[in-house]
Formats: sequence, C-alpha cells, structure tokens
Amino acid sequence: MLLTARYVLPVSGPHIEHGAVLVRGDRVEAVGTAAELRAAHPDEEVTEFGSAVLMPGFVDLHTHLEYSAFRGLVDDVPYTRWKMQVVEKQRKLDAADWDDSAVLGAMESLQSGITTIADITNSGASTKAATAAGLGGVVYREVSTMERGRVAEELEAAGADIEAWRSVMGDGPLRVGIAPHSPYTCHPELLQGAARIAIDGGLPAAIHLAGSKDEYDFVKYGSSQLAQDFRQQAGWRDVAWMPTGVSPVRYVLQWGLFDVPNIMAVHCVQVDEDDVEVLASHNVGIAHCPRCNAKLGMGIAPLKLFFKHGLTIGIGTDSPASNNTVDFFDEMRIGVLLQRGVSTERDFYRFFTARTFVRLATTYGAKVLGLDHEIGSLEPGKRADIVAVDLSASHMVPTDDPYSALVHTANQESVVMTMVAGRVLYRDGEYLTVDAERAVARAGEIQMKLRG
Repeated sequence: MLLTARYVLPVSGPHIEHGAVLVRGDRVEAVGTAAELRAAHPDEEVTEFGSAVLMPGFVDLHTHLEYSAFRGLVDDVPYTRWKMQVVEKQRKLDAADWDDSAVLGAMESLQSGITTIADITNSGASTKAATAAGLGGVVYREVSTMERGRVAEELEAAGADIEAWRSVMGDGPLRVGIAPHSPYTCHPELLQGAARIAIDGGLPAAIHLAGSKDEYDFVKYGSSQLAQDFRQQAGWRDVAWMPTGVSPVRYVLQWGLFDVPNIMAVHCVQVDEDDVEVLASHNVGIAHCPRCNAKLGMGIAPLKLFFKHGLTIGIGTDSPASNNTVDFFDEMRIGVLLQRGVSTERDFYRFFTARTFVRLATTYGAKVLGLDHEIGSLEPGKRADIVAVDLSASHMVPTDDPYSALVHTANQESVVMTMVAGRVLYRDGEYLTVDAERAVARAGEIQMKLRG
C-alpha cells in the first residue's frame, strides 16, 4: 500500500514535499518522495490524499475513555469542586454505561488522529473499547484507597484485573499497566504495593501528581478542600493524615513509586525546581495536559524547566469530563500559546515552536511510554500508525509550513484517515471499527442518567 500526500512528516527528520509512505502489513517499509516510491514500486496500490499531511499518529499520554459521556456535565468550576461533583455523579452508572461511554471515547480518539493512548481506569471499560477500536498503547489499572486495612484487597483485585485485561488485549498493540490514583487518594502502602507489582511484573506505572494547589496544600499542610470535604465524601474522614511538610513529588518519592523503570507522572503543575530535579533523577516521564490544567484552574506546567532538566514529556488530553474534547490539535495549539504567554524571555520563540509541540504529540510521547522504538515517527521498520490531515480548507490555505498548519489551523475535523498497525480504522468520517450511531445514542442516554 502506497500512501501519497503533499507533505510527509516523518518527525524524526525533515518533512518531504510531495511525499509518500510505503506500508507492508503492519509496518512502514519506506518513506520518500512520491515520484521515487512510485518508480520503485510501479505495481503498488496507491491511495492519494492530495493537499494533506501524512504523519505518525498522535500519542495521547493521558486519557479516561470511560468518562466521555460526562462531556460538559461539570463545567466552570475549579479542580476540587469538579472532582467532587464527578465522583458524586459517577455513582449513578452501571457497568454497561461505563463500557458504552468508553466506546464514545475511542471513537473520538480515532477522529482526532490518536493512535496510541495511555488510559487510566478501574472499571476496565477502556480496555474493551480500545481493543475493539484497534487503538494501541497502555491501559493502566487504577488503584486507590486511604484505608490501610483495604490495601491488600485493592492490590489483589488489581492483580486479577491485570491478568483478565491481558486476555482481552491478546496480541494487539495494547498492553496493561498499574496506576495509583494520586497522593490524596492512596495510602503509602498502596503506593509501595503498586510499585512492587510494576517492578516484579515489568509493567509501566502512572500517577496523577502535583496537579492542583489543593493537592499541594493537602499533602504538605494537611489543609484544603481535598483534606476536608473530599475526604468526607470518600468516607475517609476518620483515616489519619498528618501534614508531611513536603511537596507531593517529594512525598511520593518516599514510597518507591519512582523506582519503577517506566513511570509517568500526569500534570505536574504545582512543582518547583527541586521537584523537577527529583523527577529527572528518576527518569519520570511527564504527561502534560495544558487544556485541562487551564480549564480547571490547576495552573500552567513549567515546560521550560522540564526541558532544562532533561525530562521526557508528551501531551495528554485527559477526558471530556474535564476537557470537553480530545482534539489533539487544540491541545498542541493551546499548549504552545500558554507557554508563550507566560514567557518574558527574548529567546523564547527559539524553543517553543510548532515543531516542538508536534514532537511532544508524537515521538516524545512515545518515548515516555517506552515505545519510541516502535511508534512516534515514520521510519522503515516502525509500526504503521499513520494519520492523514487535510490542509485544503479555506482557513488553512495557503500553507507553507506543515508544522505551523497542524498546530495553528487544523482541528480534529481535518483528520481524513487514521491507521494503526497498517489497518485503517477511520476514513473520511466513517468509523470502521466502532458503531458510531449506537455510541452517540447511548451517550445521550447515559448523560440523562447522570443529570437525573
């Protein structure tokens, strides 16, 4: 199969005008100009995308597919109030609701050109939805409890789910991980236990970390709405919690989670340079979620500081419950604009460019997951995770720089093809692995239940 377009963005090298990608089975076999590859493979079936970009699929480093039906349900409130309202409403859903909500999330991921996800779930709904849709990546089994007496039970249940999810995933491009939710929902022994499971089983791990000022104040000072109202809502008011006197990053450091070889921290907004040095010294990857962080008033992550210390960073969308869409183009666009907006340095624009954010969205995100040998760029031998983005709309022409066009003018409606492992999953508005009509209908039913 030969794919051709005006631009090919390998990401690992310069873009190619009037380029082509040769796909054999589930792999990229060659990347070059359309003329060269047509001449070398005259009998190859050709799919032409015209005024489009062919590029590696996006790597969404933080998702909750199962929360897609919560879209727009809890808006215009800061993080802790948002969290409490979502927790209250989610109690109204049954297993079938979670499953169908996750299907909606998988559907939107495909439309957005996302080929790899890093999803956190405790229901397993994302496992089924992502597998059926054909997405790659990691699904992390979330664990949480502040009650010491329930730690062993929680870890045992997680272990059983991990084995069950592996059987669902089979030999596809998904794998499983483990994710203690956050410092404000996990007993220290749960953090230690999750780290042991990850290290002994060779699993990736993830944690929501330093996401909000309320979390910071809860961990360091023992105060904030998370320390009071949320703990009461969760039934943990009587669980002892003493102020630690340290930041969330330094608190988690004490319990071994950063010893996991493939460990990712989500958000990391409320951090200082000492915290960043800790993260860097333990090779902690960062899932940067700029729109969610801004929408919920969590803050703006210090990307320049992350890069200064050599951290590996990618981009996550979080979920429609907090972010309304999983449009990766919006994520890149708002992400780069926020970083520029908080900078006063003259050399800033040499650093946070559109090209940098395309790399964050692809090859850098793949590196965070330890998958950069397999995905994240268009190179011979890598998995054929490819998206085609149309650049012919009136608001996108004329186009001279494809990186700029992707970040500053494209959106999820611009995606015309999403392919994972050489298999087309989405093409010209048609979902080839998802029952879109049913997913949309069920989303309305689920949200009515949530509003009831």
